[in-house]
Amino acid sequence: MSCPRCGGPVRPPDLMHSESRCPDCGPVAPLHVPENIGADIVASVVDRITAGADPPRRPVAPLWCPWPLPPGWTLTGVAWAGDDHTGVRATALSCAGPEPLSGGPADLVFVAEEPGVGLGSRLAGVAGPDPGPQLAEALDDPGPGHPGHVGRAGVRAAGHPTPLWLVSSLTDRSAYAGEARGMWLHAIAWPAGAGHLLAEDVELHDLTEWTPSELVYGAPSPYLHGKA
Repeated sequence: MSCPRCGGPVRPPDLMHSESRCPDCGPVAPLHVPENIGADIVASVVDRITAGADPPRRPVAPLWCPWPLPPGWTLTGVAWAGDDHTGVRATALSCAGPEPLSGGPADLVFVAEEPGVGLGSRLAGVAGPDPGPQLAEALDDPGPGHPGHVGRAGVRAAGHPTPLWLVSSLTDRSAYAGEARGMWLHAIAWPAGAGHLLAEDVELHDLTEWTPSELVYGAPSPYLHGKA
């Protein structure tokens, strides 16, 4: 269990505080990342996401997965943020495969989260819990090769066109952000050139609705386990 905003330790609720707390970030939705990945792990996480709080207080958070996976890519991790008091407030899924330009190794993480969780921003390497300021900048900046050019990835989430805007990030990665099903949707790619994968037709499927038995699993993602 760790802080979604900084990756540090989290204290569970106690007699003094009803929320989980990070010593540096204050009240947070603690992040849970299984050590391994496989069909049984995905099923367990899906059960946790769909169980929600008791009683349910919010819609089920989607667990977005590219499906079908790009050729040569594998599923490398899942995670969720929340606790028994709040229910699941964010999910993350990672996959890995050949980078579209060089063919070298690449990683891609998709995050769905409620406002204020901060996991997507941490993985992108940007300040603040939400991408709102970065999105405003992206929409105002004509970008390279103007006029009117804005870096955008046109994925489809659950069959619906879902634009993701290129936002400022650390130089070793590329990060996109947008909205789907009333939650922030982030896509973060390592290395930066792997973001070109999102320029293709990427279909995102919600694993909480159906988990394909044909999913292929790979080594656990280092980025979900603290490298980012």
